[in-house]
Amino acid sequence: MQIALDPYMHRHLSLSELCKATKEMGYDHIELSPRADFLQWWTRPRVYPERLNAFKKALKDHELTVSTLQPMYRWSSPFEDERKMAIDNWKRTIEIAVELDSPLLISEFGRGGSPERSLNDTLGIHSAEACEHAFWRSMDELVPILEREGLVLSIEPHPEDWVETMEPAIDIIRTINSTSVKASYIAPHTFYYGDDLAETIRMTQGELVHARVADTFNHKASSQLRYIVNPPGSTARVHQHLDMGEGEINWDTFFKTLSEIGFDGVLSSCVFAWEERAEDSSRFMRDEIQTYVDKYWK
Repeated sequence: MQIALDPYMHRHLSLSELCKATKEMGYDHIELSPRADFLQWWTRPRVYPERLNAFKKALKDHELTVSTLQPMYRWSSPFEDERKMAIDNWKRTIEIAVELDSPLLISEFGRGGSPERSLNDTLGIHSAEACEHAFWRSMDELVPILEREGLVLSIEPHPEDWVETMEPAIDIIRTINSTSVKASYIAPHTFYYGDDLAETIRMTQGELVHARVADTFNHKASSQLRYIVNPPGSTARVHQHLDMGEGEINWDTFFKTLSEIGFDGVLSSCVFAWEERAEDSSRFMRDEIQTYVDKYWK
């Protein structure tokens, strides 16, 4: 079991400063999410030998590992030029993962479309379908490279993506049928994934290698007013990334079920809500996650 920090709230720190701060906050592992000076959102990584070597030195100096790298590219874009550029960026990220000795890559299905949108209404081509077709083309190119390099790619369904719920996500991952493609469970997306927390986690058994930990409110609660979005009827996928205990996730159910299915992967703290107290939040999350690990993994 690795407990890692997603350092998004600490992105103002240089990579070297980030390593020092991560260790001081009690973590031995970093989940390196997108940041402007490394894996930039959507575009080519901002990584060159001097920067990479300095980061590797800082990791070694502070006895840290990169547990996961999170590239975010439009690999499910139905626009072929955009998809091809995403694949080029993925190939460069894979090279970086190998150099960092980081065997686990995490990402989303593609953020290319949602159930409400159509790519071309006149032709009746639904964006979700077009994005899935593009995704499979990308898998055909990337899976052999991942397998050759001994890397694992863990994919998450995400609110407002073309895959939002867990069941079809797991079906797709199993259809790929590669030991190099696995699943992530993102706790703050719990109430989008399905109606039963334990049941949803159980359906990931055998595929789950990574889980992100943060709290959220249940937008499907009976009042329908956990949070209010204007205009009325908006389909915005609102959710939070709060400290544990500030939302409505049942953490005993979450960790107990993970233990029951034999989860032994990466647990990452991914709170984004409290940049004004980022250090205190990160320390709290490290201790709180450890409490549940000690309780359910004996």
